Amino acid sequence: MVRVEVYTDAAGKICGFAAEGHSGFAPHGQDIVCAAVSVLLQTAVLGLEEVARIVPQTNIADGYLECHIAPEQAHQPKAEAVLQTMLVGLKAVETEYSDYVKVRVSRI
Repeated sequence: MVRVEVYTDAAGKICGFAAEGHSGFAPHGQDIVCAAVSVLLQTAVLGLEEVARIVPQTNIADGYLECHIAPEQAHQPKAEAVLQTMLVGLKAVETEYSDYVKVRVSRI
């Protein structure tokens, strides 16, 4: 199962996320659920870098991706749009494949 934790500040702005695991929906290389989650998360990192011009702190390994930005950066409109869009996509994948993906939003 892929577990995604999305971190928000007191104002509800997303300031980071971490994901770990493999969905187990299909064999490695054919797993559309893992691919969907991976694309959403990696695109969010790229969006922060290329659209919002923020360099997030990331930690990437097999089956793991973690990303954080400074709290003040989370309030920038472009960063907020990128991260909220990521969350909408993740929730849609979770709705369709709830046995394979869990998304949790936590205030830090």
